[in-house]
Amino acid sequence: MRIATWNVNSITSRLPRLLAWLENTGTDVLCLQELKCTAEAFPAEPLRELGYEAVIDATGRWNGVAILSRVGLEEPVVGLPGGPEYEGVREPRAVGATCGGVRLWSVYVPNGREVGHPHYEYKLRWFAALRELVERETGEGPFAVLGDYNVAPTDEDVYDPAVFEGATHVTPAERQALADLREAGLADVVPRPLKYDRPYTYWDYRQLCFPKNKGMRIDLVYGNPAFEAAVKDAYVDREERKGKGASDHAPVVVDLEV
Repeated sequence: MRIATWNVNSITSRLPRLLAWLENTGTDVLCLQELKCTAEAFPAEPLRELGYEAVIDATGRWNGVAILSRVGLEEPVVGLPGGPEYEGVREPRAVGATCGGVRLWSVYVPNGREVGHPHYEYKLRWFAALRELVERETGEGPFAVLGDYNVAPTDEDVYDPAVFEGATHVTPAERQALADLREAGLADVVPRPLKYDRPYTYWDYRQLCFPKNKGMRIDLVYGNPAFEAAVKDAYVDREERKGKGASDHAPVVVDLEV
């Protein structure tokens, strides 16, 4: 089974690339983030023509997540159970489903904006709710939480730690939130980079960050022991970050033997 996660940064803008990528890679399950569309505008029909059904949570211009599957979509859940609101609004940031016997969650963790901002505190509360979900759902069968975590796990996961000093994505509290998920029974499935020495997954559009490989690894796959044991390969599809109309994130692909 081939599973992937990808922050597409607008499924409407990226739809032709997305459809071509699905056909070319033979991906069975794809976790998507940052759909930036309403549920009514989600392109269900062209995806269905390729054999994919979907569970989505999308409410408008910002955020939005989905799981696409051609190997079944059972026990779908929309929204992070017990998750916090931001300024009285429930944001569409998590969906779960069982696909081909593997329990998966697609998550788009809040950005945090800046340290001390209410959105940063919201981010930490969101992580706490995610840990509670992991503790409830992880078990003997393969289970994983994939998506844009908006945290670089270590200093090696950013191109220059000095550039990010004092900023979100690298603070001790955010990294502790990842450590809490690992303590709850998950492991970081680190992909191969295919090029260069670090498997970055995000490069800013500005300042030629992609050609200069000034990236970050913030799109993560956290799986339980059964999931980790089934992994045969994992890599960042850096090629999909190239060219006109690309997302600023690359897909992370995991091949399982289940």
